[in-house]
Amino acid sequence: MKVAVVGATGMVGEVMLKVLAERNFPITELLLVASERSIGKKLHYNNKEYSVIGLEDAVTAQPDIAIFSAGGSTSLEWAPKFAEAGSTVIDNSSAWRMDATKKLIVPEINAKELTKSDKIIANPNCSTIQLVMALAPLHEKFNMKRVVISTYQSVSGTGVKAVKQLENEIAGIKGEMAYPYPISRNALPHCDVFLDNGYTKEEMKLAREPQKILNDRTFSVSATAVRIPTAGGHSESVNVEFHNEFQLNEVRQLLNDTPGVTVQDNPDTNTYPMPLYAHDKDEVFVGRIRRDETQPNTLNMWIVSDNLRKGAATNAVQIAEYLVANKLV
Repeated sequence: MKVAVVGATGMVGEVMLKVLAERNFPITELLLVASERSIGKKLHYNNKEYSVIGLEDAVTAQPDIAIFSAGGSTSLEWAPKFAEAGSTVIDNSSAWRMDATKKLIVPEINAKELTKSDKIIANPNCSTIQLVMALAPLHEKFNMKRVVISTYQSVSGTGVKAVKQLENEIAGIKGEMAYPYPISRNALPHCDVFLDNGYTKEEMKLAREPQKILNDRTFSVSATAVRIPTAGGHSESVNVEFHNEFQLNEVRQLLNDTPGVTVQDNPDTNTYPMPLYAHDKDEVFVGRIRRDETQPNTLNMWIVSDNLRKGAATNAVQIAEYLVANKLV
C-alpha cells in the first residue's frame, strides 16, 4: 500500500503520521508531501527518516491513497490530479465537503456508502464529526427536529500561528497575531470568516454537513462558533429537539453502545467531558446529559473531542482503513 500524506509538515499532517503509526496502517511505501518551500525537509516516521517531496513528484508516484491536509486551494487544484493518476484521495479541507458528487464520511456512520468509484472522499469539519457521532444514534431512534449548538473551539483548530499567539500572550511576548484580538483571557465569537447572512463559515459548516452525513434534510441546525484559549480539544453545548419522546437512561445507553463514543456523565462525582481529558484520544466524549425542561422532547448535552485526532487525522485514517479492509483501493 503506497500512501501519500499531503501537508505532512503541518499541524494536522504531523498528527496524521502519528495516528498512522499508532494504528499500524499497512504502508509499504510512504510519500511525505508538502509545498515547494518544504521540499527536502527531513521528517521521521516509525524511526525512519524521509525527505519531503513536492506535489508533482507525488502524483507521478501514483500512490494508492493520498491523505490531504494542505488547505482548500491545494485540494481543489491537486486532488483531481491524484484521482486521475489512480489514487484515492481523502481530503481534510472544506474544498469538497458540500460537492454533490463527493461523499462526506464519518466511518462509524456512513462508510458503507463508499465504492471503488469514489476517488475523492471528503473528511468533515472537526466540529461536525464530534457532533454527528453523538447525534446519529439518537436521530435514528428519536428523529431529530432541530439542533442548537454553541461551540467552544481550541486555537489548534486555526493552526500553528494561533497556538503561537496564545503561547506568546500567556508568556507576555508580543508576536504575530492569528486573530484580530487577543485570545488569552478572552473568547472570540468568530471562527472562520463572516458571510453575508451574519454567520461564519464554521457555523454554516455545522448547519449543513450533518444533514449530508446523515442523508436527511428534515432537521435543522443553528450554530454559534466561539474560539476560546485552550490549546487543544473542541467542546460543544448541544440542544436537540426530537419528534419522539425519550428517556434519559435510554439516551445514555444508546450513546454508551455507539462505537467511538464514551459517556462521562455523573454530576455526583464531577464527571463530565473536558478538553483536558480528551487530549490525544480518539473518542468523542458526551456528558451533562439532561432534559430541557422548557419544552417537550428536548435534550441538552455537552460533547468534547480532540479536534486534531477524531476531528481530523483519525477520521481520515479510519476512512483509509475502511477502503483497505473492503478492497476499495
